[in-house]
Amino acid sequence: MPTLNKMRRVLTAQRGPAPAGPRLTRLRIALTAFFAMDGFLFAGWVVRIPAIKAQTGAGAGALGLALLGVSAGAVAFMMITGRLCRRFGSHAVTTASGAALALSIVLPPLTHSATALGLVLLLFGAAYGSLNVAMNSAAVDLIGALRRPVMPGFHAAFSLGGMLGAGLGGLLAGSLSPTVHLLLLAAIGLLVTAVAGLALRAHPAPAVPERLPTTKEKSGPRQGRAGRRLVLVFGLIALCTAYGEGAMADWGALHLSQDLAAGPGTAAAGYAVFALAMTIGRLSGTALVQRFGAARALIAGGTTATAGMLLGALAPSAGAACAGFAVAGLGLANIFPIAIARAGESGGPDGVAVASTVGYGGMLLGPPAIGFLAEAVGLPTALTTLALLAAVAAVIAYATRGSHHTGRR
Repeated sequence: MPTLNKMRRVLTAQRGPAPAGPRLTRLRIALTAFFAMDGFLFAGWVVRIPAIKAQTGAGAGALGLALLGVSAGAVAFMMITGRLCRRFGSHAVTTASGAALALSIVLPPLTHSATALGLVLLLFGAAYGSLNVAMNSAAVDLIGALRRPVMPGFHAAFSLGGMLGAGLGGLLAGSLSPTVHLLLLAAIGLLVTAVAGLALRAHPAPAVPERLPTTKEKSGPRQGRAGRRLVLVFGLIALCTAYGEGAMADWGALHLSQDLAAGPGTAAAGYAVFALAMTIGRLSGTALVQRFGAARALIAGGTTATAGMLLGALAPSAGAACAGFAVAGLGLANIFPIAIARAGESGGPDGVAVASTVGYGGMLLGPPAIGFLAEAVGLPTALTTLALLAAVAAVIAYATRGSHHTGRR
């Protein structure tokens, strides 16, 4: 029987992409809507942080501790979500988590102290983390049925949703209070969840008989340990690149204004070009992986991001630094989605949960690590650690290239 299973995987891999029937197409559209909504709601909350800070009267330190609630809630609930997906199905958990995220976004503007803000952000973070694990798990199932590496496209929808949420927030910030603005976002989120969730609940997750068995389905403890190690490897790759994404969001503009004397517009453009380059990179990610394979895409992405971040950190002018940020965005664009998809193939929902938890740890680690290093050696030198970790991701991807079992290597 094991030999027959191996033959089946070889044959199905050789057949190439499966034709997407109406059911799979509807599932793909519904999942794309959830990814876009996730980015849209999160960006809408982020742009109102200054107004909520003023409302709570929190100082910088107290606000920083309160904001950790988002990360703490997300990381704490990610592992739980993996088990919930196995018990109730990733489609049901995705729908419930989407509704929870939409409802919880109305809570921050109702608080009037940093302590209360931190507590409600724990709930918001738990819903955010749960939705990310559940919808990525559902995406892994769909990718297996389609036999196409479409995960970058889902994450492109997240990036596009984030850009739309940030742009809309900027337009509404001057005319609407945070409470009204986030209530509007909650209504949009609930509407998307109702429509897209109906499509998910109407169509169960596709069965993928040729998918690799999870670690619990392996034939022996040695194979189970190997599967768990592989999931951790992909989680580490995700961490190395999430570190860069988190640090760029918090420190890129400051580097341009503080170290390169850029004006406010140019400083803001630094992160904008980085985010735009990531979106473009993710929109082309599926074709990239199909053409070159996951391993080569990871290696090339890590190498490109290394070069871009070295230029962005050490360039003598703001224009050159922005160019470096754009190159780094293109390089980082598809590493996290590919790593999460591969972890899901190796470990199912639990694999997605573990790799997501490890990966999002990089977003937790990046901003404070850069801050401590900037005090010791200066911000430009501190930003070179983004290039270092991107290089580490490329090296790990090269060393484990034999584990990328589907598609070209």
